[in-house]
Amino acid sequence: MKQLIFVLVFSFFAFGFAQNQSINWLSFEELEIALSKAPKKVMIHFYADWCSYCKKMERKVYTKPEIITKLNSDYYVVKFNVETKNDVHFGGKTFKNLQAGKKRRPNHELAELLAKKDGKQVTLPAVIFLDEELNIEKRVFSYIAPKELLSILKEQL
Repeated sequence: MKQLIFVLVFSFFAFGFAQNQSINWLSFEELEIALSKAPKKVMIHFYADWCSYCKKMERKVYTKPEIITKLNSDYYVVKFNVETKNDVHFGGKTFKNLQAGKKRRPNHELAELLAKKDGKQVTLPAVIFLDEELNIEKRVFSYIAPKELLSILKEQL
């Protein structure tokens, strides 16, 4: 009986801890500071509130303990809403959403710069992998299943 109680209590705490893990998302400003202190590879997740596959990645991919652990230990991770109206200061430059108020789905300059598929249009979800010096290593313009993302994360190291 004592063993059963121990197993139940241990399982409860272990499961509870795993549920509370989350990705350490950074802003571009926080990324710049972090890179200056300790260089690491970077993953940027571009999303929009209307993007159903972006939301699916939030629920089904970015909640997996092995993905959370891998991202938090080996990458700086940025989550960026392509429609934000906020200015972003990064690399000594200010990036803006010049389309805000002019288009139905206004894309921020950073999305236009990094998340265009074949240089034509911003396609979501967009996940961009950069090296420590912010050179693009890989771009994925679709939903990424957990196993596939884990494989990409390992191959990029």
